[in-house]
Amino acid sequence: MKTEVSRRRFLQGSVALSVAGGSALGTGLLLGGQEHTGGLPDSLTTKTGQGDAENIPFLCGMCVNKCAGFARVEEGKITKLNPNPYFPKSRNMLCPRGNAGLQTLYDPDRLKHPLIRTGERGDGQYRQASWEEAYEAILHGTDKFKGLLQILDEEKDNRSTIGYCNGEGLSKEGFEELMSAKIGTPNYVDEISICLETTIGAYSTTIGTYGEADLNHADYLIIAGANRAEAIITPDTMDMFKRTKGRGLKTIVLDPRFTNTAAKADKWFAVHPGTDLAFVLALTYVVLDEKLYDSQFAAKHLVGFESYRQHILSHKYTPEWAAKLCNISAKNIRQTAREFMAAEHPIYYQGRRSVFSKNDYQLRRAMAIFQGLSGNLDKRGGIIYGQKLKLPKEDINGPMYAQAQERFDIQGVAIAAQKTGSWVIFRNMILEGKNPYPVRAMFLRKHNPMSSVPNTTKTEAFMRKMDLNVMIDILPSDTAMFCDVILPEATYLERRSPIASYGGLEPAIVQRRAAIKPLYETKTPETIYKELAEHLAKPLFEISKKYDEDLQSEIKDRGEANVYKEDGYDLSDAWEKSVEESNRERFTHAFGEAAWAVLEEKGVYYPHMETYHQQLSVNEFQYYPENKKHYSTQGDKLKVICDFKNLAKKGQDTMPTWHDEYAFEVPEGSFRLITGRHAQMTQSGTTNNAILRERIPTNYLWINKRIAAQKGIAFGDRVEVTSRVGSIQLKAYPTEEIAPNQIFLLHGFGGSSAHMSLAYGNGGNDARIIEDTFEPVYGAATMHETNVKIRRV
Repeated sequence: MKTEVSRRRFLQGSVALSVAGGSALGTGLLLGGQEHTGGLPDSLTTKTGQGDAENIPFLCGMCVNKCAGFARVEEGKITKLNPNPYFPKSRNMLCPRGNAGLQTLYDPDRLKHPLIRTGERGDGQYRQASWEEAYEAILHGTDKFKGLLQILDEEKDNRSTIGYCNGEGLSKEGFEELMSAKIGTPNYVDEISICLETTIGAYSTTIGTYGEADLNHADYLIIAGANRAEAIITPDTMDMFKRTKGRGLKTIVLDPRFTNTAAKADKWFAVHPGTDLAFVLALTYVVLDEKLYDSQFAAKHLVGFESYRQHILSHKYTPEWAAKLCNISAKNIRQTAREFMAAEHPIYYQGRRSVFSKNDYQLRRAMAIFQGLSGNLDKRGGIIYGQKLKLPKEDINGPMYAQAQERFDIQGVAIAAQKTGSWVIFRNMILEGKNPYPVRAMFLRKHNPMSSVPNTTKTEAFMRKMDLNVMIDILPSDTAMFCDVILPEATYLERRSPIASYGGLEPAIVQRRAAIKPLYETKTPETIYKELAEHLAKPLFEISKKYDEDLQSEIKDRGEANVYKEDGYDLSDAWEKSVEESNRERFTHAFGEAAWAVLEEKGVYYPHMETYHQQLSVNEFQYYPENKKHYSTQGDKLKVICDFKNLAKKGQDTMPTWHDEYAFEVPEGSFRLITGRHAQMTQSGTTNNAILRERIPTNYLWINKRIAAQKGIAFGDRVEVTSRVGSIQLKAYPTEEIAPNQIFLLHGFGGSSAHMSLAYGNGGNDARIIEDTFEPVYGAATMHETNVKIRRV
């Protein structure tokens, strides 16, 4: 496969991908031997873009960022994806992943038909089925697995016997509504508990929001927990790096590795993993001891400031104390604290990665409070609260299930995330038999816990323990191979999705339209939700009638037909309207028909867009005039909570505090494992993408060059990495850009599904060796607390 990229076109916001030929990939059992067996269809490569074409607005689904674009459609095929110049968030930019969405659409390994398991879990043996057969198998089971009807009957209608998880996307809320409000289970384990839950939670409980860092106007930046130059290339990343290295934004990077972000910074501090908290506490000590903080802002907005000041000073969190823990000199700590507070617009970047260590929640709290001490919140060049354009809410008529019980994975955590839960705690309690009632079924959508939840061996045991596993997805992932029924979902380019409102400095509402109809026998998420609900509704209602005395009484008083319809037991009524109808109704109620026409044509809308939006240069646009941007919105409402007293009730520190157990220690002969992501891969979701694989073919094990020489390991040698929970093998990359007692590998590789031709067996899956520890506030998985051993194979 050959990819030609015009650098000039790339810099203008449009990457021209010309794909010739194709990789010789077999169709396999899952594909049914239909067309598109070699990557992008050959017919697409002959299109010139000079003839008639329709440009359909879409919202990218290749990562969480949701950039806007236009799909060029010629003769029913999408031949190119272009950026959308109307969306303030993506600013006429479509990164390599965004362009590679075309390959996901035409991936030869896509799920094309519903599948029902015929072999054993994990062996990849399925038979092609009709949608009717698939829904019936979910309800009634087969000789290989039990159906939901039998499970709920045996559990006397305890809907909590069902668990579910959900990946990111615009149709995510619909799946949550189906499983929670309609089917009635509280046992939701969200991907956020293996991602950045503590970051969002800590900032929200401390300053009221995660916020938006105005990197375009900041003049001093401390960045940790985010490798922006490599892991996510978005407009705000570009804002940052066009101003570093003496161009207005002094940048300090904390990272155990010497990353591309570190290379572009003014200073790089090779912090020990898990010790950032000591660094921030020492910065705070200097600022409080030398009275460098914004005293007026602190007096007005910092709640519990005096308690926090006494806490920091009395613990003597000096730079000299921290230097011994975090591998950053006292001189550098003191200088950084002074420079930060002397700057006009300093930002301690919030971070946007996963949970690193058990102190992660308190680390993020300390960062947020330190930011508050500067006074640089809710203003230009600081962390912005922004504004959001409001859309009417949609009411869901959900039944009340008397037999359903409370979720249990919130026990033992300080802040019970009732909606999102904890993947590690939920899974482990079930495996250890500590769940107060049986959990027997899992419904999964676009989520791959076999590759993402620490300790894959336990995840596999968990999946095998279930009586029923159902997957809704686009590709036959590692986790899909442990499911009994697989329902093929249409890609983001084949469906209209619910409208979304994006807040911040320049708020806007966006809509994704279907560029083409769903290929093969795939269906849109909302169609799947509706049809599955239709199949389940009456049979499950009969189970509730059998065990729910309150329901029996209601039926006696009001009649069965009335109760079924009025009390929400008709599970499909939430999808009576099409996505288009629902979008139009909600949007026009708020903004009118004329605005709807703009949204349909451009995929983006915000008030006064017709006058505000202007092209300033080749690839620079104005979205809001400067005096209309939402730099400041909080006023006297702004509060920074320094002393979070409610945490004491759960045995947690009410203020960020260092404990000896947080110290970085690696036994002799072992290495601390750290992992990360790359901008051209989205976790495990893109490792089968042929276009992206050309840029990142596999993941390597970063190992210090001197240590590698001692062990006789050269570049490209196969090495085995072993922890207490598993082992993997991958190729070595000796380098001086990592400490002697640490190793690093990219997340998302090492696929175990043989039906994904490019991902299968490629590299190492870090989830197989990361130990399943969790932090105590939310129960979020910690990713950088595993020590490993390595050897040349």
